[in-house]
Amino acid sequence: MNPSLKFLLAFIISLEVSLKTSLTTNILIILFSISYLIFKRIKLKTLLLLLVVPFIAAFTIFATLFWFAPTPNLYYALSLSSRVYVYTLTISCVTINTDATTFARSLEQNLHLPSKFAYGVLAALNIVPHMKLAIKQIRTAGMMRGVYLSFWSPVLYFKAIIVALNSAENLAQGMESHGYVEDQPRFTIITIPLKKSDWFVTIGLLLVVTTCLFIFK
Repeated sequence: MNPSLKFLLAFIISLEVSLKTSLTTNILIILFSISYLIFKRIKLKTLLLLLVVPFIAAFTIFATLFWFAPTPNLYYALSLSSRVYVYTLTISCVTINTDATTFARSLEQNLHLPSKFAYGVLAALNIVPHMKLAIKQIRTAGMMRGVYLSFWSPVLYFKAIIVALNSAENLAQGMESHGYVEDQPRFTIITIPLKKSDWFVTIGLLLVVTTCLFIFK
């Protein structure tokens, strides 16, 4: 399925679930998302993390609305806490088998977002490993001078910001040297297809979710 349509589908479903309370629909979406992830052969460890980590947020919401509310409502508490799993699992369905480069290309080609936005997203994602390495080097250099830079040290973040600015400047120069000109027509090396079947699946799932929201409580 097209990455952009998967993203739009997850976004609209999350928005609809946020506006209409329906515990049955939430459970159906959760079961469908888990089935889809298993069909896409998600790793068991990753699936367990997707189920265990959001439990903290879901349990906090449930405890707040059921045990500490002046008028406890079990249905309302379960509905709101299950939304955490709806958001987490639907986004996981978008990201599984879709890398950042394919997603950025899809946003540019299929949704016609500005190319600078797509390249900006890619640059931000690709710079993360470099920033981790830069922070390690800054801390190591500080320790060699007898200065310990903790994670909450302003000096560490100030030097990291300088490294990030230099990386951004190098990236901009690299893009210009490769002939990138903003707002100019560009050729696509790898085309992300947008099939009619993707539209049918997207519209069909949206109709099913919307109908369930109005039918089930």
